[in-house]
Amino acid sequence: MNRNSIHLADNLDFLSEVPDNQVNLIYIDPPFNTGAKQSMTSLKTVRDENGDRTGFGGNRYRTERGTSRSYEDSFDDYVGFLEPRLEEAKRILTEDGSLFLHVDQRESHYCKIMLDKVFGRRSFMNEIIWSYDYGGRSKRKWPAKHDTIFWYAIDPKNYTFNSDEIDRIPYMAPSLVNKEKREKGKVPTDVWWQTIVPTNGKERTGYPTQKPMAILERIVKVHSNSGDLILDFFGGSGTTAVAAAKNGRDFLLVDANSEAVKVSASRLSEYDPECLGFIPPGQ
Repeated sequence: MNRNSIHLADNLDFLSEVPDNQVNLIYIDPPFNTGAKQSMTSLKTVRDENGDRTGFGGNRYRTERGTSRSYEDSFDDYVGFLEPRLEEAKRILTEDGSLFLHVDQRESHYCKIMLDKVFGRRSFMNEIIWSYDYGGRSKRKWPAKHDTIFWYAIDPKNYTFNSDEIDRIPYMAPSLVNKEKREKGKVPTDVWWQTIVPTNGKERTGYPTQKPMAILERIVKVHSNSGDLILDFFGGSGTTAVAAAKNGRDFLLVDANSEAVKVSASRLSEYDPECLGFIPPGQ
């Protein structure tokens, strides 16, 4: 098992080869079982006096379509798909390790029951709600604008939680607290307000379902220590590994999608990852 590596592989096959008690923190963001094909096409704007949009100062630009990336997000038995992978995840976590499972409202209640079965109910630590406010709003029901992140610790009495590393947030009613508290900010609760990755932001890779770096950095910094090993076996665009590398942790990234591992390899190129099962871009 090579640290700081990216693997194009079936994650269940990969996990079965990892020795016991090796990984300090696992975060996974598996497909949400929407029953649809998830896709994203990157866009860029180029200065053009005859372009299709107007920018700052009245300058004209044209829009160019870039690379399209996609994956199928449909399972007949979602829990049956995840459970053996989570059993392996439990086996390879260290005695003070933690798992974070990121899902949406379609499957979260089934996943909670499954996690209780695999890890034990006493290992349940938090149900974190990631709330965002972006996109369309249904006129037929309350708009769904949140995901769920379950945190389970192998040992609920012995786990990593670096409270001093928690990023503080502004008070909603700053006039009700003193100056010292206003300047310091408050500790977030289990509801995390964080925008999605902006469509035209520098962070955007064009990969479907990319999660914000702020979410992953919070998890990595609070729930692991320098030199620890972080695993994401639904690696996607590689945000977990980038958050780990930026903060002095080692990473293992696994995905069965060739587009995903190439995006990850590009994002992590400055950390010189070992790429296994595929040829990284530019080589």
